[in-house]
Amino acid sequence: MPNTIRLHRVLATSPEKVYRAFIEADALSKWLPPNGFACTVHHLEPNVGGTFRMSFRNFTTSQSHAFGGEFLELVPGELVRYTDKFDDPNLPGEMDVTVTLKKVLVGTEVNITQAGVPDLIPPEACYLGWQESLQNLARLVEPEINQ
Repeated sequence: MPNTIRLHRVLATSPEKVYRAFIEADALSKWLPPNGFACTVHHLEPNVGGTFRMSFRNFTTSQSHAFGGEFLELVPGELVRYTDKFDDPNLPGEMDVTVTLKKVLVGTEVNITQAGVPDLIPPEACYLGWQESLQNLARLVEPEINQ
């Protein structure tokens, strides 16, 4: 049975800034790949019904895996929902990812649900990868550089 991954994080920044990090190609390529991976965004249309395609390359082995999907719901500063599917036939099925953003006293509460993670991916590896990605996201969105 495919797994469901649930993550929670509070970031010291605005929901609008976090939202932009999920829909801008250069931002995604900076924070989304877990440690040890490089990301190429091949295509990104951040609108409902728009599609995306990207790949992660293991910097040690140079092996890469590509994936893509479709944006299902976008509410600026509040919600990003999209599908995600690997090109690799050994990782079948389509994942549904929901990212909710809520303004809180100290910044933004981020909740992520990734449903339909292929059986071949151990849940603990998925959690580890997301934790690294969310640390990278914090490094991108929390500094307030006004120049």
